[in-house]
Amino acid sequence: MYNFLFYFLIELIGLFYLILSFSVIVIYFIIMILSALEMRDYRRKNRFADYEDIITSPIAPGVSILAPAYNEGSNIVQNVKSLLSLHYGKFEVIIINDGSKDDTLTKLLDAFELQKVSYAYNPEIITQEVKGVYKSQNKSYRRLTVIDKENGGKADALNAGINISQMEILACIDVDCILANDSLTRMVRPFMEETNRKVIAVGGAIGIANNCDVQDGAVTKYRVPQSTLGQFQVIEYCRAFLMGRMAWTRINGLMLISGAFGFFRRDLVLNVGGYFPKTVGEDMELVVRMRRYMEEKKIPYKVSFIPDPLCWTEVPEDVEVLGRQRNRWMRGTIETLQLHRKIGLNPKFGILGTISYPFWSVFEKMAPIIEIFGLIYTLILLIIGDFSAIYFVALLFMIYLLSLLVSSFSILYEQISYNNYKNKSDLKKLIWIILIEPLYIHPKVLLWGLKGHLDFIIGKGGWGQMIRTGFKTAEERKTIEAQAEKSL
Repeated sequence: MYNFLFYFLIELIGLFYLILSFSVIVIYFIIMILSALEMRDYRRKNRFADYEDIITSPIAPGVSILAPAYNEGSNIVQNVKSLLSLHYGKFEVIIINDGSKDDTLTKLLDAFELQKVSYAYNPEIITQEVKGVYKSQNKSYRRLTVIDKENGGKADALNAGINISQMEILACIDVDCILANDSLTRMVRPFMEETNRKVIAVGGAIGIANNCDVQDGAVTKYRVPQSTLGQFQVIEYCRAFLMGRMAWTRINGLMLISGAFGFFRRDLVLNVGGYFPKTVGEDMELVVRMRRYMEEKKIPYKVSFIPDPLCWTEVPEDVEVLGRQRNRWMRGTIETLQLHRKIGLNPKFGILGTISYPFWSVFEKMAPIIEIFGLIYTLILLIIGDFSAIYFVALLFMIYLLSLLVSSFSILYEQISYNNYKNKSDLKKLIWIILIEPLYIHPKVLLWGLKGHLDFIIGKGGWGQMIRTGFKTAEERKTIEAQAEKSL
């Protein structure tokens, strides 16, 4: 009897993994089709777009750029100057010094001639103590406001910025990101276009600036990173932004806007209570909470996405730092799904509850656990002698080909749409990464995801330290290359 139940269970598990494998294949084919359609429509719509009209339009919304800063002394001045030079009519820049222990605040005070002002600070969202608000007497920096506060984490810092902001749209960014000059005009356009549905948030694609040339706060020459991990992230980001999020935008099912570059309606953010500071996935959690609010109020809405290369950031190339980042992402995903489990498979919440939430639960949250149990299941089959080598190899090969196809299409989208990586050697590097990623890098991602689950279970939190090497200007790169040549 027990022997029969054991083998019956083995067969059921085998059937589960067979169905799951083919489901993955079908779903990703659908994602590729949806993203291609959305990219086609986006390019057609924007072919003759005149963004100058947005800048001069009297109905163009004002934008409050919120940039939390913690121990950013090495680059803060250059980064703020870059933000102040953005090409847009009505905007303000709010830097939130979140209890930095270095000279971040001192450098801001000196560089921008800041003075502490008596400011009527209205804490619509409760935050850690605000110690001071600073403005410049120099008219060149009239758009700049600096908040000095006790350390409370990124979400708490953003909430302090929301409290003091004056504009209709909140642009929440990482202070070390490089924004394209026209980034604001492109990102606010969806808020102005939709008439039958209220656009509540707009996300933007993130490019990888490692190994790129930076001049006057702008990326002037694109290169893929030098390290294998950096090159992998180029593939990953293209796959996530140009395919994944474009597909979800097509069906209005987007649940995540990157915390490094996201735009939100201020009134709605206040209505839902701002960022939730007790999660490391504050970006995803806010989007889900905003969507949940709109569904409960039965207000037609949309979350949009702009695939243009408007924001560039430095990604970790050290395996430990990258591991901590992916650990944090997994914990943030778990926390968000736990907080909003009410919407799961609930038709009351439309696509959010019936499609987006289940997808994230299975293919993002549970993926590492499903994979590791699949490996254990394979070992059990080997031990009991019920292992079909032909079936296993065929299935593995099919999944491998799917990985190659999805990654290749994401790079193809990038090349057709933007062609940032013009150097053939860069493309060769990316093709090589596509070939080895499932075998060399994916096992690491799997282990980082499992560690995220374990840390969530035992209650281990925190962001972990992100070590940055800084962007290289064209002049700095020439110097480095010249020194390298001399050493040969």
